[in-house]
Amino acid sequence: MAEKLRAAIIGCGGIANGKHMPNLAKTGRADMVAFCDIVEEKAKKAAKEYGTPDAKCYTDYKKLLAENKLDMVYVLTPNKSHSFITIDALEAGNHVMCEKPMAKTAKEARAMVEAAKRTGKILTIGYQTRFFAPSQYIKQSVERGDLGEIYYAKAHALRRRAVPTWGVFLNEEEQGGGPLIDIGTHALDLTLWYMNNYKPKSVMGNVYKKLNSNGVCGNAFGPWDPDKFTVEDSAFALITMQDGATIILESSWALNMIDTFEAESTLCGTKGGADMRGGVRINGDDFGRLYEKNPSLKAGGVAFNEGRSVDHGTFEQLTFINAITEGTPLVVLPEQACVVTEILEAIYESAKTGKLVEF
Repeated sequence: MAEKLRAAIIGCGGIANGKHMPNLAKTGRADMVAFCDIVEEKAKKAAKEYGTPDAKCYTDYKKLLAENKLDMVYVLTPNKSHSFITIDALEAGNHVMCEKPMAKTAKEARAMVEAAKRTGKILTIGYQTRFFAPSQYIKQSVERGDLGEIYYAKAHALRRRAVPTWGVFLNEEEQGGGPLIDIGTHALDLTLWYMNNYKPKSVMGNVYKKLNSNGVCGNAFGPWDPDKFTVEDSAFALITMQDGATIILESSWALNMIDTFEAESTLCGTKGGADMRGGVRINGDDFGRLYEKNPSLKAGGVAFNEGRSVDHGTFEQLTFINAITEGTPLVVLPEQACVVTEILEAIYESAKTGKLVEF
């Protein structure tokens, strides 16, 4: 058996505990040997649950990087610190998985891409929705040419009342924004990936703070403090690509709308279309007849390149690990994630100025 990789976890909060650490443990391919969080108790708890017997705990990530021989580092902190921790980890000689969005600003995201190129280390971003079975099916269908040229798409990230009330989600300084940068980023990433289109021409966006003041309104995660809800509750944008394609992006944590859906795309091409309502729906015309195809995705998980079926969380981790150990391709390239951040920033800028932002 190949020697296990040595991994460090920086940021031991919700996304670390809910996604990365349990899925990394399931691969059996890496040992978590160091943990860091500004709240020491969180690092100690993570080390106890997922670490090696001699795992070390830190409150200073720079000390962690200096004192440990590592292969891979997970940056799972608030958005504000993604860029500088990632760059420091890359420059310390480590491969990095950074949680989405790539960075708070486009300048920071570009610096991360440059650091990965300069150091020759692998950098990927945690856009896990690409690894879901419906996403993989649609991507394969698009690559086969089933939809033809995709010239119109919608990126959906809509919740009726599901404002995250924990952590720093409502803090604009720490996060850079609200639902647009939190869940809208997944929908936009997914849509651009399906289209394989990363050349935006212009963006026109609107951002709203319409429901922030009403904290007691049936929120799925409990009431929020209106005084601390400093980010938008909704954001919408019209994105035009250089080849003329149009993308509508809609995102909200709280919207008076019954039929909501999140991390989904609607695609319209010259040969057919696709959406993700209730799984996957492919539509088109054949022999003069309109058709709709609903493939069953219930059997097993995602077919992985090791010849076994895995769940999407394990798929994401194994893709990163195999890129390190075997040089196999990443699913999420940092250059792609950088374009997502550039578009998000342009939406906020357009909303602020009331003007079209051109690239």
